[in-house]
Amino acid sequence: MARFPDNEIISLVSKAPRFDLAESVGPSVRLAELIGMAFGDDADFSLDYGTAAGNPELRQEIASESGVHADDVVVTVGGMHALFLIAFTLCQTGDEAIVAEPVFPLARNALTAVGAVTRPLPLSFDTGYRIDLDELRKLLSPKTKLVSLASPQNPSGVAIPERTLREIVAMLAAHAPDAWLLIDETYREAAYGEDAAAPSAACLGPKVISVSSLSKCHGSAGLRIGWAITRDTALRQALVTAKFSTVISCSPVDEALALAVFRQRERIIGERRKLLAQNLQLVENWVLRHPGHIDWVRPDAGALCCVRLKPGVFDAAAVERFYATLARYSTRVAPGAWFGDDPLVFRLGFGLPTLTALAIALECVSVALTEATRAPEGAAAF
Repeated sequence: MARFPDNEIISLVSKAPRFDLAESVGPSVRLAELIGMAFGDDADFSLDYGTAAGNPELRQEIASESGVHADDVVVTVGGMHALFLIAFTLCQTGDEAIVAEPVFPLARNALTAVGAVTRPLPLSFDTGYRIDLDELRKLLSPKTKLVSLASPQNPSGVAIPERTLREIVAMLAAHAPDAWLLIDETYREAAYGEDAAAPSAACLGPKVISVSSLSKCHGSAGLRIGWAITRDTALRQALVTAKFSTVISCSPVDEALALAVFRQRERIIGERRKLLAQNLQLVENWVLRHPGHIDWVRPDAGALCCVRLKPGVFDAAAVERFYATLARYSTRVAPGAWFGDDPLVFRLGFGLPTLTALAIALECVSVALTEATRAPEGAAAF
């Protein structure tokens, strides 16, 4: 009966624990920050249908930031809606889609739900979650319709260098000319402090599709506004038709608020980049305090990173004790199994708490690391 497999990551939209380090978002924008700019002083706003392509002014704001034309943009009900429409439009039953894994599971589920055969491109902690171009080349075939990547990646926060993306574009043109390259750029603008955000991949070629949303970098997950960017006119029209056939349009209220977010983007993103930079430094210092328990891969952007419990120190029982101890302290991290990663790996989200709350939460994780590796009572001593 189920077209979409169940996944424990759904718990992130349920009741949160006291310290939620499983989330990958930053602090949310408050409605009061946007309401005046979005609707004016009298908030006299007509609740008509929106357009299938999306509010023209909003599309122009998105396009200007990404270096494309407004007509290249299709506004969707969150980034996940964009990923589904792309899968539904491009992939027929039996077509192959290459997916870099570990991966946010819903991105893969959208492909399997439409009957595509997913072929994993493995990324590993040991190689810093970097793409092996030789391994990607081996996966390409005449059946390849889509190569699905994320930059920065979820769960690692590791970005794909522009040079690598250009090599992938050339590789597809040579070995799988019917394939499209999909880049999920949801975390791209979540740079740290004064670091510059990477340029959008939307301009890398006519068969490159970029997807993003307001959920992560802009603190506006509740607006459910995302977008797909394609410079291919036929694909854009197909996506508009697919959107109209599923949801007709986005909420004009959400689109008006989204436009207000874009018009305050320097303030909104700037505040969150400062928070991310200070919280990332706290996490880095914390990791360095536990060389006998954990390793990590330092992220390039985003409010997330991957931490690995030391192999040889944590067996299966110790991993179980680690998560049980976290639960006792009302603290949560995101297990690697949610994303198809090694059971020793977990995603740590550092963008949501204040600096003080993050420090307390990390101390709870420290206690869990220590208690998990302490020999259980009654265990034989060697």
